[in-house]
Parts: sequence; structure tokens; C-alpha cells
Amino acid sequence: MEQAKPLPGYLVQRYHGWKATAFADNEVWHKRMADEGQHPRVMVISCCDSRVHVTAIFGADQGEFFIHRNIANLVPPYAPDGDHHGTSAAVEYAVTKLNVAHIIVLGHSNCGGVASCDDMCCGKAPELEERHSFIGHWLDILRPDFDTVKHINDRAKRIKAMEKQAVVTSLRNLLSFPFVAGAVEQGHLSLHGLWTDIGDGGLQVYDSENGFVSL
Repeated sequence: MEQAKPLPGYLVQRYHGWKATAFADNEVWHKRMADEGQHPRVMVISCCDSRVHVTAIFGADQGEFFIHRNIANLVPPYAPDGDHHGTSAAVEYAVTKLNVAHIIVLGHSNCGGVASCDDMCCGKAPELEERHSFIGHWLDILRPDFDTVKHINDRAKRIKAMEKQAVVTSLRNLLSFPFVAGAVEQGHLSLHGLWTDIGDGGLQVYDSENGFVSL
């Protein structure tokens, strides 16, 4: 495949730096993980946004988190014959194969995906309405819940509320998966909704009675 090019020089340099320092200092640990497989206790579903550094937020080491990232940290509803198999497959693997004890849905401020959904719902993004738009089709997962925030006239405040609604939507959709609902009911799995402010490092946790509360 001629289109595949060599890795940029600065990434090659960073790799060699990591291999000579961080990896070398923990070589035995890496070997152990390779031999024994992964045993994460937590799955994190977060946004693709490069500013959301999941492992850094929780000070997690390699092997602790099973991480799945997508646009706007969305989980589709359970649909075996549907189109959104990537996220669904990751959830199935985490719950049925890895037996994770926790699933965290992590939303964040200034989310471009949620902002695009707002534009789409307000009729300001006709390109996302096109049949060939993967983004628009994906954001259809969140679109029905726009009704919960459409009364907010200030766009910035509306998008912030929609970012948090995306977390709630994903939590609700997680429970539509029989193996997730079953594990929760049996006490083997707990679900958690979080929203982080990438500007000030704040973290809020979702409570069904009080909404999002700062930690």
C-alpha cells in the first residue's frame, strides 16, 4: 500500500525515548502483563478529544483501565442488528470477557461532538444531515434528548447541559444491554457518570437525585 508512509521523525524519537526510560525502568512489569493478560477492573468510555487524558485524570497505570473512545462518549442502545457495533462490541468484551467491576462514562467541556449535535438539532449543520455523514449518523444517538435542553437560549450553557445529558443518555443505553443490566442487578457491575472541565480540571459525578455534583 503506497499511501502508507514512515512514521514522522518526532514520533520515532519519542518512541526511542520511552523505550529507553519508562519501558526499561518497568520491563519486568511489561513482561508480566504480556504473559498474564489484562485484568482491568474499570472500563472507561470517553470522547476521542485529544484534550481528555483519561489515565492522567485518575493516575492510572498501564493495564488498569479498559478504554473505549468515540465521538461525544456515546453508547448506542442495544441493537444486535444495528449499525453501531464498535462501541457495543467493546462494552460486551469488557463485561462478558474481562468482567470489569465498573463502567465509567466520561463527558467533558467544550465537546465538539456535542456542539455539532446542537448545530444539527438547530438546523445549522445541513452537512451532518446528509446520508453519507458518519458524524451525523452517530450523533443521532444523542439527538432525541435535545428536547431536555432546547429551552436553554444561551448556546454555551445549552451545550454544557447537553454534554452532561450525553453522559446520562449513555448510562441509560448501557442498561439496555441485557448482559450489562444483568451484571448490575447481580451486584457484579456498577455504572458511573462523570463530566470533566478540561480548563480547570474539575470533575463532577452524576447522581440520579442531585444531577452532577463536583468532587
